[in-house]
Amino acid sequence: MTTKSVSSTKAQNNFGRVLDDVTHNHARYIIERRGVPQVIILSFDDFAHILNNEEERHQMDTVLKDLRPEYQLGKVVSLAPHSE
Repeated sequence: MTTKSVSSTKAQNNFGRVLDDVTHNHARYIIERRGVPQVIILSFDDFAHILNNEEERHQMDTVLKDLRPEYQLGKVVSLAPHSE
């Protein structure tokens, strides 16, 4: 099973091919916008298989954790009143 990463523009311009690849070849696509993963496209059969297979769920979880963007803007501040 192949997982491919493409931009949202490329996916949009080639949507029919993406669907054919997903349904006929069991490919999975990660669609990115501005380099950030936004959507995963996979066949209905693959989705059902993931739901029913613990090893597949674990592999998918690993992929999601690796690709999930982390936002770390600013710093954590305390809202507790200062003691004087």
